[in-house]
Amino acid sequence: MPDQLHAVTLVVNMPITKIDALDAIAFAADGGVEGAGTTRPRVWLAPHAWAEVEIPKFADPPPFAIDVYSDVSGEIAWAQARRLAAALDRFGWSVSPPRSGA
Repeated sequence: MPDQLHAVTLVVNMPITKIDALDAIAFAADGGVEGAGTTRPRVWLAPHAWAEVEIPKFADPPPFAIDVYSDVSGEIAWAQARRLAAALDRFGWSVSPPRSGA
């Protein structure tokens, strides 16, 4: 694991399971879910950038967070977060603007 991760958070206000959210992100990113069934599944968005989903625990209602990470730079994390938000918006998701996170 790198010394520093750069993170940007997208917030989505809709009811969805973590598995379904990861599948939708993978579809939007034209990729796949890595580590499905583990504690830290992720979807690669680009080299050195990936997304992880944080669903509220204990049946809390939405929203849920999509954390976009880069192990290289904040600029990569921001660019990939904006790209993912636009792709999910085209699928009809209501995504809040990216913000510094995780």
